[in-house]
Amino acid sequence: MISAGVTEIGRRYRANFDVLRIERDPPLAVVADGMGDSEGSAVAARTAVDVFVENLTGTDPTTLRHAVAEAQRRVRAAGARIAGLTGCTLTAFVPTGLGDAWIAQVGDSRVYRYRAGLLELLTVDHTEAWLGAVHGWYPADSPQAAAARYHLHRYIGHPEHPEPDLLNVALRRGDVFCVCTDGLAEQVPYRRLRQVLGSAATPDEQVALLLADSLAAGGHDNATVAVLQVD
Repeated sequence: MISAGVTEIGRRYRANFDVLRIERDPPLAVVADGMGDSEGSAVAARTAVDVFVENLTGTDPTTLRHAVAEAQRRVRAAGARIAGLTGCTLTAFVPTGLGDAWIAQVGDSRVYRYRAGLLELLTVDHTEAWLGAVHGWYPADSPQAAAARYHLHRYIGHPEHPEPDLLNVALRRGDVFCVCTDGLAEQVPYRRLRQVLGSAATPDEQVALLLADSLAAGGHDNATVAVLQVD
């Protein structure tokens, strides 16, 4: 598996509150997106990624749930010492070495898969906007939908310690997986994502193109992306 990842501050915030962790042997990609632009946002994202990876002693569902639960516990503990919200998303792509991979999802960062010309979103956003889109509560481009994107039902640091979605996916030669924060997904259109991920470019070239697109779209948020190609 060939992988690359980059994170970009964008033009809106004074600092980057996204955190990216890429490992190549064994392969792994984890992203976290801090909620807001406060100290709690930065602490939550850094803590969640570090604690999740530290507790990833295996690639089975029980271990993944434990790693997320420990991240929840540690972020909540950190938040008790910080004024204001301490929370973040957490999305991980964890190959098992047996021809498949697990995806762990809390929040609204995303995992896409490009396979045989089709780009699919594999994860679900844990937001009010996602529920509204599914159930037709308001148009996707309405002010209500825009506001609902900031209402997360599940995140790391939530007082109820919500569990992650876990999804197992088979790996096929030629598959391309994209793990990204909403700063990338909300600024780069689906067709452009499909074009870049379906190209012959290397993962390094693909992440550079996608982040350049996020800046060209305005750079309204921190943007982080990791690309993993199954070779």
